[in-house]
Amino acid sequence: MPGCRRRGSRGGAPSFCWAPTTRGATFSGGSTKFLLGTDDQGRDILSALIYGSRISLVVGLASVILSVLVGVSLGLLAGFRGGWLDAFLMRLCDVMLSFPAILVALLIAGVGRALFPNAHESLAFGVLILSITLTGWVQYARTVRGSTLVERNKEYVQAARVTGVAPMRIMGRHVLPNVMGPVLVLATIQVATAIITEATLSFLGVGVPPTSPSLGTLIRVGNDYLFSGEWWITIFPGVMLVLIALSVNLLGDWLRDALNPRLR
Repeated sequence: MPGCRRRGSRGGAPSFCWAPTTRGATFSGGSTKFLLGTDDQGRDILSALIYGSRISLVVGLASVILSVLVGVSLGLLAGFRGGWLDAFLMRLCDVMLSFPAILVALLIAGVGRALFPNAHESLAFGVLILSITLTGWVQYARTVRGSTLVERNKEYVQAARVTGVAPMRIMGRHVLPNVMGPVLVLATIQVATAIITEATLSFLGVGVPPTSPSLGTLIRVGNDYLFSGEWWITIFPGVMLVLIALSVNLLGDWLRDALNPRLR
């Protein structure tokens, strides 16, 4: 059946199938069999929410991890080396910040889908993660660069230079651990932003493939039936998206307080 995903469960049954099915009543509300109702083709909304949340979380986490790797590396290099490299990277950050992040992600995702219209789903996910990464690394680079400018003039860095420690080793072993506190807090908060960006792109039709029910895709599908009485198709995915973003932001606030020595 097209659109089905098989995950090697016993008996060969798919763990989730987003293809049209005849099980359940079309546009069914909540019941003992379908707690959150079904959509226009009789598919269980609760199963779609569980599966779609996993996709949104994976895309958000992957894009933030890549953004941290790129941003921390460039920010550490710019702050420690200084000179023309610092000026060039900071001007590049200024250019990136002058464009709305969602528009840049929309452009990259749209161009990627246009260049590879028949690409495999994994490539579509890669283009989506890349589009979010290219708009998210700037904040990490600027944060790490500012902290590195402070750390590179401290006594322990000067002592390491006097003893002949290589600059790359100083950056990786001495400076990097001391600038990662704000990065961890920022990365936790940015996970929620990345998830919302993925949902926005999927809602606009340039996100995950249609056969993969992310939260944005579910909201887009249910938007056609929002004012015709079948409100649960859109409301429940929207509520799930808000709860995930709120939970991640609360985690970020807790990390900020936990890593702040003044609040201990």
